[in-house]
Amino acid sequence: MTKAGTSASTKTFVIDTNVLIYRPDAFISFRDSVVVIPLWVFEELDYLKRDPEGRGRSARQAIRYINDYSKRGNLQNGVKLPSGGILKVGLVRESTIPRNLSLEKVDNKIILCALSLLHEGHDVFFVSKDINARIKASVLGIKAVDYQKNKVNMEHLYDGILEVMISDEQAAEFRETGELVWDERPLFPNQFVLLKQESEGNKTVFIGRRGNKDSILHSVESWQEPVMGIKPLNVKQRVAFNLLLDDSIPLVTLVGKAGTGKTLLALAAALKKTLEENQYSRVLVSRPIIPMGKDLGYLPGQKQAKMSHWMQPVFDNLEYIIESAKQQNLKSIDQLLNNKTMEIEAITYIRGRSLPRQCIIVDEAQNLTPHEVKTIVSRAGDASKVILTGDPYQIDSPYLDAESNGLTYLVEAFKEQSLAGHISLTKSERSSLAELATELL
Repeated sequence: MTKAGTSASTKTFVIDTNVLIYRPDAFISFRDSVVVIPLWVFEELDYLKRDPEGRGRSARQAIRYINDYSKRGNLQNGVKLPSGGILKVGLVRESTIPRNLSLEKVDNKIILCALSLLHEGHDVFFVSKDINARIKASVLGIKAVDYQKNKVNMEHLYDGILEVMISDEQAAEFRETGELVWDERPLFPNQFVLLKQESEGNKTVFIGRRGNKDSILHSVESWQEPVMGIKPLNVKQRVAFNLLLDDSIPLVTLVGKAGTGKTLLALAAALKKTLEENQYSRVLVSRPIIPMGKDLGYLPGQKQAKMSHWMQPVFDNLEYIIESAKQQNLKSIDQLLNNKTMEIEAITYIRGRSLPRQCIIVDEAQNLTPHEVKTIVSRAGDASKVILTGDPYQIDSPYLDAESNGLTYLVEAFKEQSLAGHISLTKSERSSLAELATELL
């Protein structure tokens, strides 16, 4: 016998805590289904809400979302969702507890909630971002799945550039006019094309970029002037500078492995536009505060002193730029910070701010959820530019992977938008050892 508002064929999705941390309103995503949040999820959310960083913010937001729906009815019996589904809070029936399964772990209680519903005859799916929890659920006979919304197929991730062979006639036209009417495969706005000529031995002879509002390839200079003393060392670094220095593109994403120059290029371009061209009032730099390995705990000092430890990779790049630029108005990092040319900020404090006429750089953006990336990008005010850099395969957050992080999600979501540009950097220029390490380790 089925309850009102459901049918025998209705799927039941039991949501793990980490799904709500990843996306606080995830329960709305399941259409025409019963969505069950185990009672013990609230215990974990209550504990996590004290976290001062991203997990705490997501936990508090998830609690508020659920509380809003609790006012519309009884969560034990079920509350209707705008997606056509029903939201419930689930419990464990003691008769379904397997022997030798510890109930001291909250994860096990959450899984047992799904097992209880399975024993009652429901078509149950356990949804979790934790692969270990999914394995335990599968062992108990429960269908276990990852939360798929906002997932990106990394094999087909948009890289912002392609290579095409052109005829001698097309090469002559492009050389003479700096433009080429493009009637071959469709291109996304601001996508680059490396034009190769057979008579030149398949070498890249021209670089073109599709315009925002037309299907014409516009020439990109084959040689790039140094930017704050930084010279592009390969073709992809050159086209990255092209995007970074273009005022008509307020959103730029740079994806690449360690040593490809993502942070260095972003900082050099931001300082040039701020110090030399006065395009922005300041450069705001931030990165997620997620430790690799064992956390050091709380750090002493005011905000800037605390942040300096997390920002050291950024400072290393700044020191290199200062040494390369050799400019009077760029003598030290302290000078940049003291005269407000540059500001360092924790991701937590960007939320709620409005940031007009600023160049906002978010480093290590692969450690952000899609929800957090949305929060950051939506902070950009009038005449601001947002640059996000990161390596999707170097993720420190336990809730994310290469296919579900905010950076790759943003790349795919904005690839058809004329206000955005993207390039995937592939060649490490840090050192031969660094290049070898990224390939072998």
